[in-house]
Amino acid sequence: MRHDMTMAALLLAPALAAAAPAAAPAAAPAAAPAAEFQAQIWASGCMACHGTEGKAEGVALTIGGRQADELYGILLAYKLGQRQGTIMQQHIKGYSDDELKRIAEHFARFK
Repeated sequence: MRHDMTMAALLLAPALAAAAPAAAPAAAPAAAPAAEFQAQIWASGCMACHGTEGKAEGVALTIGGRQADELYGILLAYKLGQRQGTIMQQHIKGYSDDELKRIAEHFARFK
């Protein structure tokens, strides 16, 4: 009896599979473009003092929601030694001007 049930299951399996509606392929999660993701990585170094969305809670400046050109100018001024801060000059040295511009654009998106 058990052999008959196993045989029936084996014979019916292809028919049942064919009759079942095809499962939709799993949708890939939406991914940020690589350039945007890279800017998020660079900006993560700012978040300890300036907050995840640039909303500082302490002595650091709130940078989220400011104009990108204004933020970029501030970052360049630190890099060039035209603006003084406690630690910003050290943070800024490792970034290219283009990277600083993209960081500024990242924080400008927040309101």
